[in-house]
Amino acid sequence: MLGGGGLVVANVYASATETTAPGADGTWNAVTIDCPDVGDRLGEVPDAARGAVDLELAALDEQIARAYRQLKEGAARQDPGSAADAVVKPLQEEREATIGKIADAVDAAGDRPEGLEELVACTLRTSDDGANGGQGGAEQSQQQDQQRSGNGPVADDYADITTVPPNVPAPPVQQGASRGTFTTSCGVNAGGLFNSDNVIVAPGVSNGAHHFHDYVGNQSNTAFASDDDLAKADTSCVDKGDRSSYYWPVLRLQNGTRERDADAPGGGTEGNSGEIVTPAEVTLTFVGNPREKVTAMPRLLRIITGDAKAFVNGTTNANASWSCTGYEDRQLKDRYPLCPEGSKVVRTFRFQSCWDGRNIDSANHRTHVAFTAADGSCPAGFRPIPQLVQRIVYDVDAPSLADGGRTAPFFAVDSFPEQLHKPVTDHGDFINVFDEDLMGEMVDCINSGRRCGATEVPGTGTGEEPTQTPEAPQTPPASETPPASQTPPASQTPPASQTAAPPQTPQAPETPQASETTRAPQHSQAPKEQPSRTAGAAEPPATGPTATASAQAPQVYASASPTAASTQQPQGGTDDAAEPGSGSAPTAQGDTAPVTSSARPATTDLPQTEPQAQGGLAETGAQLWPGALGAVLAAAGFLLLRRTRRRPM
Repeated sequence: MLGGGGLVVANVYASATETTAPGADGTWNAVTIDCPDVGDRLGEVPDAARGAVDLELAALDEQIARAYRQLKEGAARQDPGSAADAVVKPLQEEREATIGKIADAVDAAGDRPEGLEELVACTLRTSDDGANGGQGGAEQSQQQDQQRSGNGPVADDYADITTVPPNVPAPPVQQGASRGTFTTSCGVNAGGLFNSDNVIVAPGVSNGAHHFHDYVGNQSNTAFASDDDLAKADTSCVDKGDRSSYYWPVLRLQNGTRERDADAPGGGTEGNSGEIVTPAEVTLTFVGNPREKVTAMPRLLRIITGDAKAFVNGTTNANASWSCTGYEDRQLKDRYPLCPEGSKVVRTFRFQSCWDGRNIDSANHRTHVAFTAADGSCPAGFRPIPQLVQRIVYDVDAPSLADGGRTAPFFAVDSFPEQLHKPVTDHGDFINVFDEDLMGEMVDCINSGRRCGATEVPGTGTGEEPTQTPEAPQTPPASETPPASQTPPASQTPPASQTAAPPQTPQAPETPQASETTRAPQHSQAPKEQPSRTAGAAEPPATGPTATASAQAPQVYASASPTAASTQQPQGGTDDAAEPGSGSAPTAQGDTAPVTSSARPATTDLPQTEPQAQGGLAETGAQLWPGALGAVLAAAGFLLLRRTRRRPM
């Protein structure tokens, strides 16, 4: 204990290479600040108190970010006691006042919450930045700190994907399952629409996320966007009936590039620096349930999957899923993947697929939706809805760990500053703004076992749907995943073709029957009455009204252009699944483990063979050309005969 009302210095996440000894410069190094997540602990919050509570929760995040900056500036790094007195004690005083305001706001509209005062105390986590594993010494550590603004990532945040055993289970699909898929194509954010807001968690608060997001789909998603703004916005999706918002933290190369946010909140001033990488592919697929039919999502349903604060909160709500093309039956939660040459980095988000039937959001943004159990069943009182699977592919090289990223730079997601860019903090956000008719078509498509979706946007590099498997993360915990410092780097491992292949499953036909593939039409409707944010009808609303309108111009921070990439498919668990690389369509299998997909758009299901003219004009011409030639010869003979008759004898 260090004074200051319960200050604790602990090395909770220390690895075998981390100690609490002073660093090479003689200073004590507190790696981060750990404060309980008040928002995650809140129970029910009355609608009347919602706005005030959201603002105070955002204030708590800002207080932690500010304290972290003070800690990293070095003024409080001489010893743990000075850090506690100069940084953590003032932070706790601020938190106590803010948490009191939250309790007062809830009390004014309902029952006063209990136990919030227990969430005031914060912890300093200590480390000597053992990412170097004893290799490279102080000079290499200083170099890495300069490249990554001193707050990660570190070498132990990476693992060679070829050393990870297959770990993606698939529950059996039962009679009555909803086996279809619906794909929406919304691009890769090539235009560069970014901001550091989060309208779900911190509405009305600029820089509420403290890190930058990629946005596809809805083009008006900012902290100040109302439900009506979202419903009237423009969309990057091919089918204009989908104005949903899909967003996730950007991925950056830690290569020293100064983006336009280098001196901005949420960017470089909060440790999120380096070159923003444009995805090579983004696939957005909605899949079914392995036990029963799905029901329509309510309009404006909000879902967050994963935990942006999992490094300090723990992995209870973590749902990060990292892999490489060709190895997607192997998923990492707590490490970034080191991919063999020719393989690409893959992030996969499998969203919750059970809905409580009433609310489109909840106080902690979690309890209104849930994951299925291992057998695919929803909790009591919940009903299955289409499960969104986001698959994002990046064409980035495996970082050179031995020289601290000098040869090939480290890559990492943006994060809250105190979360140190840990891969376990990866998360995705979704707001449903589908038109009513298009949502109905999605549900009908999934429940009838068909594959449907919009055509691909030229140049977006979107891929085909993933094979559905369980949702909840079942990858090895941090202590079981071998860090890169204990395994050979990807550059020293044989390519996928030379390593043991993952278990294969029966291959699904690549070309569906014509009756099984549907092109969803485009829709545009006038908005209808919106449901309450926290309550709705007992039966799921099936409305998704939208109207087309222009949106504000996107902010462009990166100039990277997307590139097409071919990927491989992980193992599946049903007769519709395919072996890695086969490119099969997704099927309903369950939701308890994050997994991924093949990389072709749903609208290009035919085998990629040499083009051949078949049917239509090509076939008709082949049958008629002899007759046409005969007609030409007959006409020539007739003209010759007439000229012969006209000559004088």
